[in-house]
Amino acid sequence: MIITLLGGSGFIGRALATALTGRGDTVRIASLRDPRAAATTAAGSDVVVNLAGAAVAERWSDAQKSAIMSTRVDLPKAFLAALAGTGAMPKAYVSASAVGYYGTSRTATFTEASAAGDDFLARVCTAWEAEAHHAGTLGMRVAIVRTGIVLGTTGGALAKLLPLFRFGLGGIVASGEQWYSWIHLADQIGIYLLAIDGYTGVLNATAPNPVKNREFTQALAHAVHRPALFPAPEFALKLVFGEGAYVVTEGQRVLPEATLAAGYAFRFPEIDAALTDIVT
Repeated sequence: MIITLLGGSGFIGRALATALTGRGDTVRIASLRDPRAAATTAAGSDVVVNLAGAAVAERWSDAQKSAIMSTRVDLPKAFLAALAGTGAMPKAYVSASAVGYYGTSRTATFTEASAAGDDFLARVCTAWEAEAHHAGTLGMRVAIVRTGIVLGTTGGALAKLLPLFRFGLGGIVASGEQWYSWIHLADQIGIYLLAIDGYTGVLNATAPNPVKNREFTQALAHAVHRPALFPAPEFALKLVFGEGAYVVTEGQRVLPEATLAAGYAFRFPEIDAALTDIVT
């Protein structure tokens, strides 16, 4: 197949491109910064995968919040409009989303069937997914991948945490009681392949056994054979991330119910084995 990756130069995009070329697919990389040029690149593809979006793990100024929303809604809208004008529509559109769709909770459990939350990230994800569903009105099959915390050494949160933990400077975040719905990069890519190859609808890209931050911290410290004695208090996170601090201090417990029902078999369902595989 011919697969166009929008945002294909990022952490997940690079790994997905490697997996696709490894199995014999042709991969085209395009940037949504120029929606018309991206549409020209994508014309005639079998599948478009949209991974693009401004970084969330930044201090949330008004400008950053605007960029988070516009790169996930306005740019895909312009891209799909330009793509419709090419007359060479792909067969499918696979869009990234995030478990932020569900909002945050320390007590609730969410699946693909759960309703959307009402905080900023939930509103972003709702609008992001609505724009993805617009591809369905253009005749494309639509799949949406709601991603949790992706674990790998070449990007994402773990790449930033590992140096601290290797030097024995890691610790719990805020109370440590918030849920982390995590996923090994290998399973993240496996779920994208499932979506590319024919799935229609929403898939949660989270391991079937989420853990609380306290458990995650202990597992990572154990994997690198170091203590974890330096907690990151909530007030410090608010100084760094502002309003966006709640993303790491609150969390959500998300289960991949539809993903499992679709037949996906996780390579790394447990946090200890996942972290051991990654750091050794």
